[in-house]
Order: sequence, then C-alpha cells, then structure tokens
Amino acid sequence: MNVVYNSEHYSVLAYPAQEGFELVDKEAMQMLFLQGPYARRFRTAINDIPEDERDEETIDAFLDNYCAGEARPIVFQ
Repeated sequence: MNVVYNSEHYSVLAYPAQEGFELVDKEAMQMLFLQGPYARRFRTAINDIPEDERDEETIDAFLDNYCAGEARPIVFQ
C-alpha cells in the first residue's frame, strides 16, 4: 500500500499488487475501492488533469465528484 494523495478531506491509497486504489472521504467517513479497469480509468482521469491545475482544491473537487453516489460508509466493528 502506498499513499499517493493526502489532504484534509481525502486520501488515495494505491495497492499495486491488486492493481487498485482506495479513495477515502475523511469527512463523510466513506471509501471506494477501484480495481482493474476501474482503477485504470481513475488513473487516466487523474493524469488528464493539467499539471498546473493539480492543487489540493482541484484534486479534492475531482475526488468529491468521483466518489459521489459510489462510496460506501466506513464501518468500525
């Protein structure tokens, strides 16, 4: 597992062995795990953000839209 992005609102963890990403919405306490073609599309979408626009506000807004309706609550047991 590698932390590839971390802000006050989101974390993105990469799982190279599983070819996946875990997107964690810290405020909503939700997560979304992407694997295979979904992970590849996510990487492409991130890479499509112009380099000069890759600031925390832009990335967080992207993740907010990306996770909308798909993320699941984090449950502690």
